[in-house]
Amino acid sequence: MAIRNTAGSCPHVHKKIKAAFEAFDYQSNHTVDVRSIGTVVYSLGCFPSRPNLHDFVAEVGEDHTGYIHLDKFLPAMTKKPLMLFKVLDKEKKGYLESEELTKYLTQEGEPFSQGEMEEMLTALSDNDHIYYADYISQLIFDPDT
Repeated sequence: MAIRNTAGSCPHVHKKIKAAFEAFDYQSNHTVDVRSIGTVVYSLGCFPSRPNLHDFVAEVGEDHTGYIHLDKFLPAMTKKPLMLFKVLDKEKKGYLESEELTKYLTQEGEPFSQGEMEEMLTALSDNDHIYYADYISQLIFDPDT
């Protein structure tokens, strides 16, 4: 992991989110049926629980027509994961310590197993630091961009 971009999302992240959304925009009007939003989110490598997915749909503003608009979906998908990591990064270092992330993910919310944590840390850790902006970019990175 060489890049340390803590400023936010990258253009390729927006492109990947938009492409996933548009794959389910069957009417080509920048909307997706609310029932397909889970599939769009999963296709981006995010796997929220069912209650969290319902909260997300409420947050992005399903407009009572049964559709979600791209202009509301894109900013929410771009900012939410980064904001979650920033909340955990109380000292605003741009990274989390491996031990710190392990504590959060095995003791809070829907806990990860020790095996899941070891696998994740093997893939993400750079000298016991997890640079979360890099991680978020990797989650939805398209090597063809």
